This record gives sequence, structure tokens and C-alpha cells, in this order.
Amino acid sequence: MLQPTSHEYYMKQALVEAQKAFEADEVPVGAVIVCNNKVIARTHNFTERLTDFTAHAEMQAFTSASEYLGNKYLHKCTLYVTLEPCIMCAGASFWTRIGKVVYGASDDRRGYKRITESVLHPSTEVMGGVLEDEASDLIKTFFQNKRQ
Repeated sequence: MLQPTSHEYYMKQALVEAQKAFEADEVPVGAVIVCNNKVIARTHNFTERLTDFTAHAEMQAFTSASEYLGNKYLHKCTLYVTLEPCIMCAGASFWTRIGKVVYGASDDRRGYKRITESVLHPSTEVMGGVLEDEASDLIKTFFQNKRQ
């Protein structure tokens, strides 16, 4: 059983959100933000539903967490996201000063690391590959279904 403070535990929470996106015909990316071992934001992509290309899971989570905390800075928080953030989301994470970013699957096409690793705030820690297979399989299945 996963401990409620482990990276895998929180990534599983993000995967639940990604599954919700999948079921809503959104690109299945989910995100949760944790502060002091408590999930303070949970969401997924809403780009299709909101007709808004900026409505990525991370952007929704940053807004929700900031509102919850009453503060635009998230330096004591960790973002768990099922897919490596794109450059837009990585840039937004810079401005939030998020303490840590933990992602599941790498994104070799649109991920921020493809372009630069310096877009994150210098104090932000990064960890990739947490439940990578589960996150990657969900994305692959989504796009395979789209092609059929």
C-alpha cells in the first residue's frame, strides 16, 4: 500500500484526474498540488471544454492552489502532473515559485526540457518518471483512439 506522503501516492491522484480528462475527450493530463502533505488543488486539462488553449491541467492547478492559499506564491508546494509540463506551464511555474515539480511521462515533442531547462525558477526541484508507464500508456491510448 502506498503511503499518503509518497510521490507515487500523489501521482496516482494526478492519474485519477487524467482519467477524468480522458473520459471527457480532453488530452489526459492530470495535476494535483500538495502543501504540507495535503492535496490543495486537483484538476485536469479543460482546453476543449473551455475552448481555451491555456487551460492546461497545471495552469488550472496553479490558479486553484493560489486561491486556496490566498497567495500567488507556491514555494512550499509540490506540483504532481502526469506529463512533463510544456514551456507555457513551466513558465507559469516560474512565476508561482513552486517548490517542486514531479511529473510522470516525459514529453519529447512539447515538454519544456526539449527547449530549455532554465525556464523553471532556480529554487524549484524537479523529478521525472514517477509512474511514467501508467501516465504514458494513458496518453498513448488517447491518441491511438483519436487516429482510429
